[in-house]
Amino acid sequence: MEPGFPVFETNSTFGNAHMTLPIFETPITPKENFLRMARRENPMWVPNHMTDFQSFQYNELAIHKPGKFQGGPNFRYPSKTDYVFLDPYGNSWSWVASAGGAMLTPGTKVVDDITKWEQQLTWPVFDEWNHKEVAEKFLAEKYDPSKALHINIFQGCTEILIAILGGYGEGMLAMAEEPEAVADFLDCFSDRMIAFYDLIKTLYPVDMVTYHDDWGTERDTFFSSKMMEDLVFAPTKKIVDHVKADGVIFELHSCGNTERFMPYVCDMGIDFVQIQRRAVNIPKMKELYGDRVGFNAMLEGYEFGKKYTEEQITELVHKNVDLYAKGGGYYPSVFESDPRLLWTLCAELYCYSREYYERV
Repeated sequence: MEPGFPVFETNSTFGNAHMTLPIFETPITPKENFLRMARRENPMWVPNHMTDFQSFQYNELAIHKPGKFQGGPNFRYPSKTDYVFLDPYGNSWSWVASAGGAMLTPGTKVVDDITKWEQQLTWPVFDEWNHKEVAEKFLAEKYDPSKALHINIFQGCTEILIAILGGYGEGMLAMAEEPEAVADFLDCFSDRMIAFYDLIKTLYPVDMVTYHDDWGTERDTFFSSKMMEDLVFAPTKKIVDHVKADGVIFELHSCGNTERFMPYVCDMGIDFVQIQRRAVNIPKMKELYGDRVGFNAMLEGYEFGKKYTEEQITELVHKNVDLYAKGGGYYPSVFESDPRLLWTLCAELYCYSREYYERV
């Protein structure tokens, strides 16, 4: 943080806190290094999502029409008051300021019978979303081609099923009682998700997408391995295959204890997982599956709210690089509110991982 060191100004993904971060003099661009890491092609350092990426949340991709829809919760500029919004599928969501998140508005049920989804569900019309205007403004004013461009494409197969039916209980019962109707719906949804991805790909030089589909509670998965095989695997793999055919990296965000589904994740060809450390032993998953799937994980051992010294942060970074970086396929999520500690964390991650990959 010495005066004169190159820096850039940015905002956090959650809460929009303002941050000043270092610009390193790198031998290759952060984008090239990220792609090397993702493809296991001799990365030079462990990428940092705060310094090496430009990221879009789903709700930032469009100009929202008041009273019509909002593309998911706005975590970057979270409201301090409760409010209700519609998603592109007509589901009503309630932003709960005290929780910092959104839930389905009680009583919401776009489809009351999954066997009637074709009659009751209205699919989004992409042309109404003004994606092009947002993209042109970003590319003209903010795009940095040296960084990896990352876009969240948001709700996946099971999450949209649960949303249109009004909750997890209704969604899981539909999977058990009407598997054929669920399979038909998810197959159609996967085509819609592919069409949405194709639109985004025409507007942005995207390098990675993150697809959100929470599959469990912290205790176990919401549904069985048989349901994964019969209902969820095929439409999800269809989306994965389509995205990867463009050379774009595919990341799955899935909260809950999803350990039983990791072999399916690998078979789908997913490049990265964002999974919940409190529910899943991620170091164990790295050991078991690290040659087939990559991991975006919090710093192992980091505790929110704990006051760290620079020495402790440095030690955490070293331990995480030693634990996860072997063979590529790893980048951490970095969160730290103290400006000096955040600077130390970012600098140490870059420098130590450069040394690590030179050694190995």
